[in-house]
Amino acid sequence: MKKIAIISVLIIAVISIGFFSFIKLNPPLVSGTIGSSEDKQSIVISIGNKGFMNVKINGVLVNNNKEPLDKKIQLSNPLKGFIVADNFGGEEKEYGITNIKDVIIEPNTDPSSQLKKVNNGTATENDESYGLSIINGKEINEVIINYRYLGLSFEKNIPIQQ
Repeated sequence: MKKIAIISVLIIAVISIGFFSFIKLNPPLVSGTIGSSEDKQSIVISIGNKGFMNVKINGVLVNNNKEPLDKKIQLSNPLKGFIVADNFGGEEKEYGITNIKDVIIEPNTDPSSQLKKVNNGTATENDESYGLSIINGKEINEVIINYRYLGLSFEKNIPIQQ
């Protein structure tokens, strides 16, 4: 009886370690198209979740781990797209611009799969798209997104091409 219990605990431990290793090696948050203003002080990055559970963004930094002037999430759909804004004045309602802390990124919202839907003509207004909008006083060269998935912390670095 003791052997069965020990073997069961070992099997569960091995499966758990394997599962969490797989998740760490295949992070769920993915990025797609990047749009920017001419001076690259305002950008929008198409982001999505290729995992099977929700993703929660904890924080966003730019360049050398500096806090940007402002950051928001755009809730849209593949047919509507996103807007590159140099301020968050009047477009909030029209483009679904909201605070990052108020948004949970749903599963199966990978930007590349949504682009395939658009190209195939199967995209609808019910498909969720997420755009990370960042405004900074200086040119943005890199975006660092800190997020949680299944209770684990992740960090995604996105270089912004010159």
